[in-house]
Amino acid sequence: MEKSRFLLVDGMALLFRSYYATSVTGQFMVNGKGIPTNGVQGMLKHFFLALQTFRPTHAAVCWDMGSRTFRSELYPAYKSNRPEPPEQLIPQFDLAKTVMDALNVPNIGIEGYEADDVIGTLAKRHCRDSEILILTGDRDILQLIGGNISVALLKKGFGNYQVYSEETFIREMGIPPAALADVKALMGDPADHYPGVKGIGEKTALKLVQQFSSVQGLLENLDKVAKGVRAKIERDREMLLLCRKLAEIRCDAPVHCPLSEAKIRIDWQKASTVFLEHGFTGFGRFLRYGEASSA
Repeated sequence: MEKSRFLLVDGMALLFRSYYATSVTGQFMVNGKGIPTNGVQGMLKHFFLALQTFRPTHAAVCWDMGSRTFRSELYPAYKSNRPEPPEQLIPQFDLAKTVMDALNVPNIGIEGYEADDVIGTLAKRHCRDSEILILTGDRDILQLIGGNISVALLKKGFGNYQVYSEETFIREMGIPPAALADVKALMGDPADHYPGVKGIGEKTALKLVQQFSSVQGLLENLDKVAKGVRAKIERDREMLLLCRKLAEIRCDAPVHCPLSEAKIRIDWQKASTVFLEHGFTGFGRFLRYGEASSA
């Protein structure tokens, strides 16, 4: 029996990416109800092209559910440098979920966890029985790769991907995918606003993890580290351990999405009606593809 192919979509990454790709030139695509739709329409295009390219049998879209998570409880400064979403993007969060509902694609999220944790939980839960492909523009998710889990990173434009398996990741980075969290803990992450070890950049962090496998392995072998680097690590030891917790994607979030609920069964007539209602244009070719592929 052929394994199912489960596409896990990083809804936040796709929506933000699509919004900023067009908002810089003022293309908000406001519909007849006065709601901007540029982010949602771009997200939909990415989604449909992924269906065409990777031919999944199942799909779900994963979301953040508010800014307060277990990470902000551990470290209040976590992501505190991020501004509020642009005014034109705010109504598009609900619109994106409405459209996915209309396509019979589950929207999954839970308060206290980020979309990455939801993706990680579902990926690990279903990878024994399904081939998992994560669609995102966020390299942090590469730490989940392994076994039946791969990642398609969006590149510039539409329909362009860099697909990572465990083999391709190791060939590029020289470390196992899970060790990416150790690299980030050492070097910090300005986007997520945690510092790591001050004075250690990406090259040094990667070299240390290549040599000692993990933050824990490094701390157990500090006597083998150059004096200057050792002093920095000893100074920021507690922050390093905290950053390791912040960097790691949790795979035990209390979320559920049975395969039966995620099976792709798009009602293309209903989808067409919803698209017209919200003023979406240019999706006819995707709808025709859907009708042909489900015939």
